[in-house]
Amino acid sequence: MRPPIDHGTVLIIGAAGGIGRELARLLSPRVRTLVLVAREVQELMPLRDELLLRNPTLGVMLEACHLDDPHAVDALFEHLERHYVRVDVLINNADHTISGLYAEARWKRIEELVHANVVAPAMLTHRLLGPMLERGRGGILMVGSAAARLFLPGAVMFAATQRFLDGFSESLRLELEDTGIPVTFVAPGPLALEPPLPDEVTPFFQLSLHQCAREALAGFERGEALVYPGLGHRWMMRLLRLLPRSFKRGLGRLALGGLRRKLLLHPSSPEAGAPPRPVLLAGGEPSSAS
Repeated sequence: MRPPIDHGTVLIIGAAGGIGRELARLLSPRVRTLVLVAREVQELMPLRDELLLRNPTLGVMLEACHLDDPHAVDALFEHLERHYVRVDVLINNADHTISGLYAEARWKRIEELVHANVVAPAMLTHRLLGPMLERGRGGILMVGSAAARLFLPGAVMFAATQRFLDGFSESLRLELEDTGIPVTFVAPGPLALEPPLPDEVTPFFQLSLHQCAREALAGFERGEALVYPGLGHRWMMRLLRLLPRSFKRGLGRLALGGLRRKLLLHPSSPEAGAPPRPVLLAGGEPSSAS
């Protein structure tokens, strides 16, 4: 099963930065139309100008959508329908994160995360899947995180939403097995953020955003169910599957200890109004579409 990328219409959620932006760059010479979605249209304009400079005949639509608002998702599709846009491939790259202890997070932030990482991908897929099945062509690429396979104190809801995306993608793939519509879940590890954070410590097996996007797209076109971009990360995740849950809990306790030490040294919390910080094994830099 190969997704209909060439000369097709591809919708990219979270296109203003991170993996979404790199996927747009990779796809631009091949597709007929890119529908780029972010929280604000202004965030997408530099990317649009860059893509059109390289590919003057490319069709580019810029759409604003706050994924934590279900009404905004409905409005996005109403706009596409009014302009007779038929989406051949959905790339969901929302990666809303919250860092810090679960009990200290504001419930509104938790709700926003669940809407962006769970409700919105489910809604987007549901709205697009029917027309894909009617036409007998389509493809769905879910960009998530290897956090789906880990226990992550300090990113409790983020890890939980990634497990949803993993299970959702695998189960939906089985339903669509005989339809020719591939579903791929991409679970990146640590990625090199652009620009790097001031106090960033380079983790093992860090991968560039471009390489991550390239491997994600290659796996999607091969019809793979699960893609772990990066050789080192891929082997690490394969090894992790063989380890008992008790070992994974131990890793989680180590992470929790480090988080508590950090909170003691820097007691100010991102919940006080600062933008959310990316967590280890997030799906790229903070998504502007979330």
